Amino acid sequence: MGYQTITIDTDSRGVAVLTLARPDKHNALNAQLIDELTRAAAELGADDAVRVVVLTGAGKSFCAGGDLGWMQDQMRADGPARAREAGKLAGMLGALNRLPKPLIGRVQGQAFGGGIGMMAVCDVAVGVEGAKFGLTETRLGLIPATIGPYVLARMGEACARRVFMSARIFDAVEAVSLGLLARAVAPEALDDAVAAEVAPYLACAPGAVARAKALAQHLGAAISRADVEHSIAELVACWEDAEAQEGIGAFFDRRKPGWAR
Repeated sequence: MGYQTITIDTDSRGVAVLTLARPDKHNALNAQLIDELTRAAAELGADDAVRVVVLTGAGKSFCAGGDLGWMQDQMRADGPARAREAGKLAGMLGALNRLPKPLIGRVQGQAFGGGIGMMAVCDVAVGVEGAKFGLTETRLGLIPATIGPYVLARMGEACARRVFMSARIFDAVEAVSLGLLARAVAPEALDDAVAAEVAPYLACAPGAVARAKALAQHLGAAISRADVEHSIAELVACWEDAEAQEGIGAFFDRRKPGWAR
């Protein structure tokens, strides 16, 4: 089965470029994109010809987070359906996080909400100067739920708490200081910076790289199944809450939510 919301291009060296391909929607995450990313992670992980995966986005945005129409659908759904969709989102993030290949983020534009989670599951991410970032969920009455374990693992609690609850927009320089980006470069230097991250892996034993990555995750800030299940439950609780109804409703009505000052 082919893909409609992503593309995968693999060169003769085994470098696969996985591109989020909903540029008209700023690569926002909907049910189809979540499903296709999950399938792509399995496909790339099992392909012995693939040595490195580069994750990027088509168009001006890397990933604008969760598609608001998709979130509206969840708030109209029943409890079991909400839990299934939240579980699929968490499963996609987990699949990319566990990918047994180096995952290099090529962050060519802005990223918000779930887009920050996509950056956090990369082993290293390089972004462009001038890009804007933010965990903007609380503006909508939501929280950075299923992305939370990966954001905290990447930033650490102290750094995460600077941006996790406030929905504050920050720039690429601050993203580097938070540990979210390894480097911020001029747009014209982005491909060279990504190539510099890719090149060392092509001289490494692929099996050893996979084992080293798994060991780093085991020894580091381990993300337990209980953590993931808790994040799923928290997202479902938000979708059921009146604040999310108000926040997302206000967005579509082009008005301020009741709590905004």
